[in-house]
Amino acid sequence: MVERLDDDRRQREPTDALVEEPLQIRLDGQLVATTMRTPGNDFELAVGFCHAEGWLIGATINTVRYCATGDAADTEFNVVTVDTIGRIVDPTPRVGVTTSSCGWCGSDSLDVLADRLEPLVPQALADEIRVVLDASVRARQLLFDRTGGSHAAAAFDRTTGEIAVVREDIGRHNALDAVIGRLVLDEALPGSDLGVWISGRASFEMVQKVWAAGIPTLVSVSAASSLAVDTARRGGIALYGFSRTSTATRFA
Repeated sequence: MVERLDDDRRQREPTDALVEEPLQIRLDGQLVATTMRTPGNDFELAVGFCHAEGWLIGATINTVRYCATGDAADTEFNVVTVDTIGRIVDPTPRVGVTTSSCGWCGSDSLDVLADRLEPLVPQALADEIRVVLDASVRARQLLFDRTGGSHAAAAFDRTTGEIAVVREDIGRHNALDAVIGRLVLDEALPGSDLGVWISGRASFEMVQKVWAAGIPTLVSVSAASSLAVDTARRGGIALYGFSRTSTATRFA
């Protein structure tokens, strides 16, 4: 129960609070990251995170499962292991807990990222498609309807505007990782025919995740950071910010 304050009125009523719990991500048994997330899309999130880091290059995903060292219930389903075959990249674990508001946060440089990824060919988005994205994704934000606190990310067809997948989470980077993880598991990457829409600001880590997925268009309803703009230009990604129905700013 919560106490709702409205001018001079006070009313107690039930509410749904957005869940935030830690998730340990393990790759072939090795702890590589811990992030604060909303439970629900844990397998996709773990796969998407590993993909964005470049750790799945040359690898085939064998299984994705809760825990790896015992009963999943003992860890309250807060440990996910991605098991691969043929992996050629040794992961560099992300030290510390990633919060719900931050992704990479200084863990890598643009030069290192550019050494790993080939530039894409930026793909402009038709206005008639861009202006309906916000409403199309909003209609699918069931968690936001209940709690009012979740971020969303969506992959969509750049030609038709059709929404392919939507994921919500307390962390915007987690929502995007889950979208990309779903695409990885569906063998739908690289996504040259796709675009990505995000509910939060376009920061460096959001652009690098899209770049790693081979997706040439990113649309944000909020601002873009200077490093995000630099990364988008270097990576060949059409980057839109402040996209709210009829208006938008193209940064790259």
